[in-house]
Amino acid sequence: MLIIKDLNKTYPNGTQALNTVNLTLENGMFGLLGPNGAGKSTLMRTIASLQLADSGSIEFDGINVFKQPEELRKILGYLPQDFGVYPKVSAEMMLNHIAKVKGIHNAAERKGYVADLLNKVNLYKVRNRNLGDYSGGMRQRFGIAQALIGNPKLIIVDEPTAGLDPLERNRFHNLLSELGENAVVILSTHIVDDVTNLCQNMAVFNEGKILVQGHPQELSDRLNGTIYRKHIQKSELAQYEKDYTVLTNYLRGGKLNINIHSTSNPGEGFELMTNNLEDFYFYSIGQKQNQEA
Repeated sequence: MLIIKDLNKTYPNGTQALNTVNLTLENGMFGLLGPNGAGKSTLMRTIASLQLADSGSIEFDGINVFKQPEELRKILGYLPQDFGVYPKVSAEMMLNHIAKVKGIHNAAERKGYVADLLNKVNLYKVRNRNLGDYSGGMRQRFGIAQALIGNPKLIIVDEPTAGLDPLERNRFHNLLSELGENAVVILSTHIVDDVTNLCQNMAVFNEGKILVQGHPQELSDRLNGTIYRKHIQKSELAQYEKDYTVLTNYLRGGKLNINIHSTSNPGEGFELMTNNLEDFYFYSIGQKQNQEA
């Protein structure tokens, strides 16, 4: 179990990246959904013992993360948003080295273990190619593989599907789903579909704060009967944003659409929609911004 209490972090430039964050997570997939710059990566690095908070505490299965970082790292798998690679080393050689550091000392066992990992992330055929020659998506898959070495009990993946094509994303989703049965897996992302497809529990996170937490479907259901859609002209957008609570605007078939939140039927050509988690996400972010306006 991961227990985070009253976590705060303010950078020297005055940015408060973490603002009284409290979470208790058990085994399974947890989605941390928020826009870029919300503070998600700061929280992930802090949980991973890569930086200290100004105040608060983090405990995982009896390990005090701030006082016992080396103990945590023995059972941690971490894929940061941006990670470097050794360009002149092959994927197989690098994974073999990491597996040895993680305690898999038997050479034959390690070779089979690395081969299995490379197959899982669809890199076995290019295992002898230098990491510097990998495409962005291939590097991301390598990063996923290294995060899974040692059967970690706490797995942190920060924007993991960036750079992956749809097939690779599905493969990664399946991997994470399996891992969540025996580990705490934290998925930090701004991609709503990743959370919808994978997570039993989630939180909307913005400006260093947890705005709301719960089961994705239950959160989405809070807006049942309140989301309306309309096709509009681009020149009309500003006026609609002034008159209604516009959650999002998007193009469908070259036409501009808006989704609004309204507790009663607004008429004027709006049609009631079956809402989803994306609507709730934009609603939550918008509520926070409106409170500060």
